[in-house]
Amino acid sequence: MKGKDENPAPVELTLEVLRRLDAAGVLEDLVLVGSWCTHFYKEYFGKKTQLSALRTRDMDFLIRRPPHFKASVRVADLLNDLGFLPDLHREGYVSLIHPDLIIDFLVAERGKGSDKPYNVEALGIRAQPLRYLDFLTRDTIVVHSDGLDLQLPHPANFALHKLIIGGRRVRPEKRDKDWQQGVEILRALIGRGEEGKVKAKYAEIPPGWRKDILAALRKIDAGDLAKLLTD
Repeated sequence: MKGKDENPAPVELTLEVLRRLDAAGVLEDLVLVGSWCTHFYKEYFGKKTQLSALRTRDMDFLIRRPPHFKASVRVADLLNDLGFLPDLHREGYVSLIHPDLIIDFLVAERGKGSDKPYNVEALGIRAQPLRYLDFLTRDTIVVHSDGLDLQLPHPANFALHKLIIGGRRVRPEKRDKDWQQGVEILRALIGRGEEGKVKAKYAEIPPGWRKDILAALRKIDAGDLAKLLTD
């Protein structure tokens, strides 16, 4: 997933966006992905687990294919008075841009020719297709935070996904951030007693992805995690 280098978005602005999507009846059909997950995973792991605040100016929502929205809303109109403006990318998908926060809607890229913008009529937007995203919706959890029920990828899926995509980053700082998040979440899961869950998730992904994960763990001196996954 793409990201920007600016300071992280204010938490209150992010929460206001989530509240509006919830009030419009569409939040329950969106999966929050990307670095903001770590902010809300604190509700899953509890206060004793310290997670790094690796939030960014991006807030990414994953839409399942085909979409199943129970309500519809033009998201650009919903957030316009907060200062969000539509930004049409040359590839054809649309971001919502605010000086402090950038919202992207994503779908899983599936097969040849599926990299075209994906029209989501229920939201009045065109979403960006990206690879590897189906893995994030295979197992999701709902966390309750700030009066909201948020759908997130299971932390095991999130962590392994970060290790896979990190190696495909062009910029080393983006790669290192992904790998750091992946390792941190894996260790938090093991500390919670979910070692079996982590190993089961690792076992179900394609061999090429497993190879990428192991290579990433060894490059960042997390060989103990590589050994755990392969034992």
